[in-house]
Amino acid sequence: MKRRDILAAAGVGLAATALAGCKENNEASGEKQAAAEQQTYNWKMVTSWPKNFPGVGVGAERFAQLVNEMSGGRLTVKVYAAGELVPALEVFDAVSRGTAEMGHGAPYYWKGKVPAAQFFCALPFGPNAQEMNAWLHYGGGMQLWEEVYKPFGVLPMACGATGVQTAGWFNKEINSVEDFQGLKMRTPGLGGEVLTKMGGTVVNMPAGEIFTALQTGAIDATEWIGPYNDLALGLHKAAKYYYTPGWQEPNVTFELDVNLKAWESLPDDLKAIVRGAARYVNGDMLDDYNAKNMEAMEELRKQGVEVRRLPDEVLTRLREVASEVVDASAAADPVAAKVWEQQSAYLKRLYEYAELNEKDIYNIRIG
Repeated sequence: MKRRDILAAAGVGLAATALAGCKENNEASGEKQAAAEQQTYNWKMVTSWPKNFPGVGVGAERFAQLVNEMSGGRLTVKVYAAGELVPALEVFDAVSRGTAEMGHGAPYYWKGKVPAAQFFCALPFGPNAQEMNAWLHYGGGMQLWEEVYKPFGVLPMACGATGVQTAGWFNKEINSVEDFQGLKMRTPGLGGEVLTKMGGTVVNMPAGEIFTALQTGAIDATEWIGPYNDLALGLHKAAKYYYTPGWQEPNVTFELDVNLKAWESLPDDLKAIVRGAARYVNGDMLDDYNAKNMEAMEELRKQGVEVRRLPDEVLTRLREVASEVVDASAAADPVAAKVWEQQSAYLKRLYEYAELNEKDIYNIRIG
């Protein structure tokens, strides 16, 4: 046999071997996927909220219910309230360690471990829910968020939003900038850093501890979310003054955290179900808050609560300090700096559009 014939025969043999190998690999991959699709998964979700707490707690339960139903029971998620498996502020660590496959909380709760996290949650005088969602889902925000959490073995997803909050409940009147001196207030995230720079003291605590702390004088003031949750906590029975607007949190975006190793064990269809359920709850929770905040504010007024607006002088100074705090917080951490550079450029464009169009509608629609 001539050399070229030998090489041709060898080539045919190698090609046949390669095709056979590909077929075997494809069959093995298909069998593996089929096996994964038959497997059932029983996951735990730890949360930062009391059991079935209005808004956020209900949203976490709704997510679990959706996943259970859409997967036909192949992926079941059991929800644990704050303190049942881990404390409210340790949800991120629990998911990172694999103690639970999932968690639901607010990104700024773990800013001590992940300084950039708070930029995905709430910015004083920053974006509302619609603007934050636009940045996250269409402005590159989610890609950055995933990049920030990946070293911790956690995959984040937006899973709930409050919309505009209130400034909170106070047992001291706020008539001037000086009234923040020595004020002890429960308020997290960048808003808490603003308060500190204004001369106050931040006391961070979960929802279940707020009423007692306010009633006993352990704190002078608190903000939680807004009328819907505030009424449920009974904060109107522990404080005299209710102030607006929620400068510190024009919106809070809540997150679904998923342990990356657990995530990679899921077949593609269950991954799609998890993402779809998170996206649904992200919008549904905002609808819930918009409806229930209105109803709760009406009820609070019926009960004699006086709603006050912070003085313009105070809001102006808060805005100035907030700008300094956000810039300083970003500059203190290279990852946060990267996020803030991209985020602030995108938000500037969103704000310009809102100024051009949406602002006028708010101003003129009620005569």
